[in-house]
Amino acid sequence: MKLTTIAFDADDTLWHNERFFVLTQDRFAELLADYAPRDHLDERLLEAEKRNIVHYGYGIKGFMLSMIETAIEITEERIPAAAIRQILDMGQEMLRHPIELLPHARTAVEAMARSHHRVLLITKGDLLDQERKLAESDLRRFFDRVEIVSEKTAGTYRRIFTEHGDGPERAMMVGNSMKSDIRPAIEVGAWAAHIPFDLAWALEAAEPPTESDRFHTLEDLGHLEALVTRIG
Repeated sequence: MKLTTIAFDADDTLWHNERFFVLTQDRFAELLADYAPRDHLDERLLEAEKRNIVHYGYGIKGFMLSMIETAIEITEERIPAAAIRQILDMGQEMLRHPIELLPHARTAVEAMARSHHRVLLITKGDLLDQERKLAESDLRRFFDRVEIVSEKTAGTYRRIFTEHGDGPERAMMVGNSMKSDIRPAIEVGAWAAHIPFDLAWALEAAEPPTESDRFHTLEDLGHLEALVTRIG
């Protein structure tokens, strides 16, 4: 077998995630409509998220704190406490939102679990929130190993595929993000299956590694089993 390990990303690969950020950002813009036009507000929020990743990491809690920071800056510290409370409520709603699996997610994970491959979940973000989502998804039992990491780099994939597989060369990463799921996996010699998602966070943008014959794009997870079979 060329492939012995199949690893899945979680957010926007197995279940919905980004759309809740988009909906919350829409509410945030309405809240601050009297202080800044939408384009400017979005720009300032993205700047805050980018510089705060090193402090808060990825996920809803960091997003919530970045919204509060942006609101304070945009209003020149004039934002009422009631508005801060609304931002906190938005974040709490996101943390309580039930999991919604994407099409073919359960079938794809189950198919890989039935095969002779090791099946991993590699996701980044807030530990408690990712654990909650995984538990609610009812997919945990299909994974041989779950890795919740602070960042997905080439070194991350090299370590995980070496410790829990037969090395990167015999592993495949399946995910929606070119920056986090695809490019670093290809960099260490793994296979990568890109599952496009219609919403994408600006900080996850990257060019596809089309120069690699180990890079594949699938319409959805329903085509994953055939690809794995074809590679062998």
